[in-house]
This record gives sequence, structure tokens and C-alpha cells, in this order.
Amino acid sequence: MSKSIAMNTESVPVQPLQARAGLLERFEQLLGDWAGTIASVILVMESVILGVGVFSRYVLHRPIFWTDELALVLFAWLSMLGAAVALRRGAHMRLGFVVEKLSRSVQNQVATFAWTLLLGLLLVLLHAAVDFTVASWPELTPALQWHLSFRTASMVVGFAMMAVTALVKLTHIATLRSFVASLLLLVSIGSALFYLQGTLQGIGNYNLVFFFVILVLGCISMGLEIAFAFALATISYLTLMTHAPTSIVMNRLDAAISDITLLSIPMFIFVGVLLEVTGLAKAIINLMIALLGHTRGGLHYVLLAGMYLVSGISGSKSADMAAIAPIVLPEMKRRGDNEGELVALLSVSGAMAETIPPSIILIAVGVASGVSISSLFIGGFVPAIVGLFALATVVFLRSRGRSAPDCRKATGAEIRKALLIALPALPLPFLIRAAVVEGVATATEVATIGVLYSVVCGILVYRQFPLKRVAESMVATVSLTGAILLVTGLAGSVAWSLTQSGFSDDLSTMMQGLPGGASVFLLVSIAFFAILGSVLEGFPAIVLFSPLMFPIATEYGIHGVHYAMVVVLSLSIGLFAPPFGVGFYSACAIGGVNPQKAIKDIIVYMGVFACSVVLIAFVPWFSTGFLT
Repeated sequence: MSKSIAMNTESVPVQPLQARAGLLERFEQLLGDWAGTIASVILVMESVILGVGVFSRYVLHRPIFWTDELALVLFAWLSMLGAAVALRRGAHMRLGFVVEKLSRSVQNQVATFAWTLLLGLLLVLLHAAVDFTVASWPELTPALQWHLSFRTASMVVGFAMMAVTALVKLTHIATLRSFVASLLLLVSIGSALFYLQGTLQGIGNYNLVFFFVILVLGCISMGLEIAFAFALATISYLTLMTHAPTSIVMNRLDAAISDITLLSIPMFIFVGVLLEVTGLAKAIINLMIALLGHTRGGLHYVLLAGMYLVSGISGSKSADMAAIAPIVLPEMKRRGDNEGELVALLSVSGAMAETIPPSIILIAVGVASGVSISSLFIGGFVPAIVGLFALATVVFLRSRGRSAPDCRKATGAEIRKALLIALPALPLPFLIRAAVVEGVATATEVATIGVLYSVVCGILVYRQFPLKRVAESMVATVSLTGAILLVTGLAGSVAWSLTQSGFSDDLSTMMQGLPGGASVFLLVSIAFFAILGSVLEGFPAIVLFSPLMFPIATEYGIHGVHYAMVVVLSLSIGLFAPPFGVGFYSACAIGGVNPQKAIKDIIVYMGVFACSVVLIAFVPWFSTGFLT
């Protein structure tokens, strides 16, 4: 999720607080293990329940109405347990490059303060979750007639587990003295904000800059997870500036973890990891190597095409790159290709592939903006192809002067063998995309079919279903799901606050006053979202600003699907462009290359990709040409 963990507790000398926390640490370890196991079991149950629902609806033509409802209850528990697992694994979205510049002793002091702040915030969120769950008890679900609290109790358990984890992490890095100092500093800051409450209210909506820019960036800079930075800013704003209840934070989070569309996210992530674990992705890549590997720049084209086929399914750019890189990069290095260029191409191809369905970032855009997800999936193909051809053109031009690779051309028999091996795997990426684009099933149902297909192929066809790796992949899946859904829900509360404050109207007025009309608005949007992508990553930026920016785009006459492509690709520029883009550093880590070696090459590829984004922005047909 990020290139570094600012509040890392490894290699820290044992401190007095840690020495007294052995029992608590063992308890937290037990809780964490059980959370990962239970969430993994829930993931399997989701696959089975949704699979039964798909079979009854499309085969028996007798839909079972309670399956979706039960799946959503389990989804809430999967999300919150996954969020707790993610906190233990350091998998939440955050940035650590600022704190890493400090000395080791200062890092420990900042980490102590950050974990103390997080512990206090989690206790506040736990209290709000308890109140929300108690208030939800009288409500019943429509089909099962269960109390709604069966679902909302997941937030109580999730935040309680995260509070225990934060306390244990704190004991690893803090002395009693540093903890007391951090606590006193927090009390002082809280008292100062309470004292300045009248002043902040007096400056009107300018106080939004303090709460949602200065406070959020300050928290992120010291390594606090982005999701919790949003929660802190929202609770502070609601408490000090409004009469609105803080239960809004729980309400927005509950809306995220009970959205049937977002349920497709863990299922697609699971499909992505199964593609790699069961050998399906490797079979597809080996076929492309047999077809193109002997040509100049052949493996570069394989890398691009492989990212095009696999990307968007796993839900994580790091997972996409990790599925392709180990198959292609070693052979590219053996042939003497420039390491920096390999990583640069891997990084930018990840950015290029963001709009390829069933991209879960497009699912997030659809949920946040109200644009049809099936339309987004249809519109995402051609922009990705534009980027693909642009990068392939760069590869072609840079490969012309090079000698042919030192490898023989695959024989017809070898190609036929590779095709035969890949034949069971090839339909899956195309079937998934065809099904979601044609609308024959919902995204969640299609993802469920993908999970079942991958399991069957892995067990019966490729005979690759290592239980240990599958179990580890399931824990990674629930962890990533928890991180995504937590930041989505908590960012939703920020978006609600900005909308209710009137900021959205002020932003609309300002944007509509730009000289140059829609063209300048698109250019401003590219720059704006590229900057956001380097700081906030895709999901929080989408949830925060889609409700604000899409209505403005509509006022300019820009089609929602067209604007979505511009937004997603612009975020990709920020995510993968150095010096801040965490996707770039993930690519370097996966490729085992020093980032300094890739800077020169990625500037070339990223420059071409940025030009492609501008072209897509000014040629709406690329995004809307195939919409009916």
C-alpha cells in the first residue's frame, strides 16, 4: 500500500513498557491470528453463498433473495476483521517518506506520538461504534429479519481489536516518559483547539483548510494511516464546528461495508491472487513469450500485454506487478536489458492499465459518483489501448537500434504446446470483462464466477493449489479488503462534511469561473488529481472528490464516463511518478532495482503516458465511442 512504514517497530530496543506487556502481546497475537482465520473463512463462505445465488438465479431461474442479504452481513465482518489484520500487518494506506528523513531517535518520538494519537482515536471510534450498534438494534433486515446490530457489531469488534493492536505497538516503541509526554501534548493540542473554537467558527469555511488540509497532511506526514487521518479530521470538525453527531462517521462507514457493489472488491482481489497461485497467469504469459519472445523488444511487449490482461482484477497494482514481474523480468535481465528501463516500463504499464475492467478503482468511481459501472467498464477499454499503443511505440523506437535477442524462435510445436497449456486460462480474463461489460451479471456475481473457475482450473487442470499459499493469499486478500473499505468509509465521512459545509457549492462556483471553459477545467483536473494521486492514492481521493468534481464536469457538458477516465488516469500519474509515487517504489522493490537507476527511463515513459492522458481528455470518443 505504501513504500514505507513510518511507524515501523522492527529493530527497536526493548523498552520498559514492552517488558511489562508480554501477556497483552500474546493476547493481541491470538486475536490477530483468529481475525485472519475467521475473515478467511468468511471469504470462502462469501464465495459459496454468492455462488449458490448465481446458480439459482441464472441456472434454475429461481432467485434466492436472502443470499445477498447474508452476504452483506458477512461482508461487514470481513471488512472490519480485515481492517484489524491490515493494522497488524502495516497494510493500511500511508506515507512514510517524511518521517524516514528524520534521525532514528526523532522517528521513535514521532512514532510514539502517532501511536498514542491512534490509540486515543480508536477508543473514540469504538465508543461511537457501540452507540451506533445499540441504536441499530430495533431495525430488522428485510429478508432474514435479523437485527441490524448483527452487522454493525462488526465495527465494535474491529475497532476494539485495532485498539488492542495499537496499544501493543505502543508498548514496543514507547518508554513511560515518552508516552506521558505524548499524552500531555495531545491534551494540550485538544485544549488549544477547544479554546480556539470560536475563532475557527468565525472564519467560516476557511476552517476547512485547517481540518481537512493542514490536520490531515500533518497526520499523514508523521506516518498515521490515511483512513485514520480522515477520521480524526472529521470527528474534530464535527465536534468543534457543527452540531452534527459524530455518529455520521459510523453511518458512512456502515454504508461502505454494506454496499453490494463494493462486495465485488474482495472477490476480484481473490480472483487476482488465485490467477497467480494456481498458475493461470503464468500459463498466459508463457504463451505470449513463445509468440513474441524472439523479437526485438519482444519481452517488453509481453510485459505490456500481460499487465493489460491481468491488471484490474486483483485490486492492487503491487499484486498485478508481482504476478507478471517474476515471470518476465529475470529473462529480460538475462538478455542484458537495462534494469532501470524494465522497472520504468513495469511501473508505467501499471498506470496505463488502471481503466481496464473489472478495475476496482472504476467500481469505486461508480459508487462515489453515481456513474453506471457497466458504462465505466465499457469506456475503460479504449483509453487503456491508447496508453498501451503509446508505450508500445516507445518500446519500438527504443528497440530499433538494438541487436536481436540471443534466443531462438519458438517452433510451431512449442507454440502449440504453450497454447494448449494456456487454453483453460485464456477465457477467464475475457469472460470476466465480457460479462461485466455486457451486463449479463453484476460485478459481484462475475467475480464469484471467476473465483470458482480459478479454483476448478487450479485443482483439476493445472494441479496447482498449494494450500499454504492459498491460505496466505486469503489473509492478504482480507487485509487488502479491510484497508480499502476502511479508507473508503472514513473518507466518505469527510466527503459528507465538505458537502454539508457548502464547500461543494463554493468549489463549483470557482471552477465554473475558470477561463477557457471545459478545456481548462480538464487540464486543471489532470494536474489536481495527479497531485492527489501522489499523496492520497486512488481510493481515498476518489471517495473524497468524486461527489464534488463530477457535478462540475456535468455543468461543463463533460460526459461522466469521459471524466472518470481522465480522473483515474491522472491519479495513476501521481501514483507512479517519482519522487512521491508509491507505485513507482513498489515496482522498484518487486524488480529488485535501485530507484535511482530507473529515474531517467521512467521520465521518458511517464512523459509519453501523460501526453496520452491529455489526448484522452481532449478526444472524448476514446471514452464514450462505444457507449450505446
